[in-house]
Amino acid sequence: MTRSGSADPEHGDDLLYVWLQPLHDYQENFLSRLGVEHKIQDHDFLSDDEIRAFIKRFDHILVHLDIDVLDPKLFHSTYFANPELKGDGAGGGKMTIEKLTEILKLVTEQSDVAGFTIAEYLPSDEQRFSRMLSGIRLFTD
Repeated sequence: MTRSGSADPEHGDDLLYVWLQPLHDYQENFLSRLGVEHKIQDHDFLSDDEIRAFIKRFDHILVHLDIDVLDPKLFHSTYFANPELKGDGAGGGKMTIEKLTEILKLVTEQSDVAGFTIAEYLPSDEQRFSRMLSGIRLFTD
């Protein structure tokens, strides 16, 4: 999450990572250099109070949701759920849909969300199914 209108990397305290997978050294160094406080989700999720304290500081909040925060065993439309793809070794998330729902409800009910983006949604099963159907005359004539 970030405050509305702030894309300035000089203000690392304007960013809050609510769910963050283990980082590579270069990623950890980058966040530290910018002063972005963060917790790796393998250790602990941010508490509701920590999230509330952050959003109270701003008039508007921007939310960016990477779908790959979700556990690929529980939600399959992520990069990490596709065995055909090779990543950089970072690994998939550990969050459940229920936990993500709780956090998003908290944020949207406690703040003015001025923007919301979703990234990393990869419906690989649907793509494979579509390719399969495209090879069958019944579906192409």
